[in-house]
Amino acid sequence: MPWYYFRGNGASVLRIVPYAALHYMAYERYRCWILGNCPTLGTGPVVDLLAGSASGGTAVLCTYPLDLARTKLAFQVNNTDQPSNGLKRPSAPPSYGGIKDVFRGVYSEGGVRALYRGVGPTLMGILPYAGLKFYIYEGLKAHVPEDYKNSVTLKLSCGAAAGLFGQTLTYPLDVVRRQMQVQSHLQHDQSGGPRITGTFQGLKIIKQTQGWRQLFAGLSLNYIKVVPSVAIGFTAYDTMKHLLKIPPRESIKPEQGSA
Repeated sequence: MPWYYFRGNGASVLRIVPYAALHYMAYERYRCWILGNCPTLGTGPVVDLLAGSASGGTAVLCTYPLDLARTKLAFQVNNTDQPSNGLKRPSAPPSYGGIKDVFRGVYSEGGVRALYRGVGPTLMGILPYAGLKFYIYEGLKAHVPEDYKNSVTLKLSCGAAAGLFGQTLTYPLDVVRRQMQVQSHLQHDQSGGPRITGTFQGLKIIKQTQGWRQLFAGLSLNYIKVVPSVAIGFTAYDTMKHLLKIPPRESIKPEQGSA
């Protein structure tokens, strides 16, 4: 059924709105704070790297339970395995009927801590990923000739390059995160594979049991989603700053960040 492809989409939409808003808002606040309190770092790309990493971590921590719900809802499939007696077994109903069911079920398994299962690999992935996104995007924009600063095409290109590079470097951590999020569904799996409890342990287990290629499984499909998403996100971000008449970053003095 076509609607299978949209499982977890509701949680994804509910998550992306506050996530994106927090991500860009926190980036500006962190950048101003760094400029005002750490003048030795200057105003160059290092500030973008640090502010981007901090803002990514903040957005993840505030919206992670929704990401967990999205993954669990998308992972659910009807059980069509044949029983040992050869009779066809009816499809089992999905474990969760919606976002609220996910929260109730996961909370009953292990409390608030269970709602953040897999947050370790997520943070380890988002910190360099978010930092690199802003670092590369702002760095590429700085080399754009003044006459083309407002070109939507160039902004999209800079954003696409930022998303492509950042996603490639951090994708294995995303694989570990997703496997940690859904492994409770596989606790009765006959494979008997070891349980992932940490980021580096997860990388090692996946490499040993599934091969190193599994750490990049689905990367090409992720490019199709992430690269245009990041490109459009950065372009919309810059466009809204222009429409709201927010002063260009070059005109903001470091002292203003400490206010």
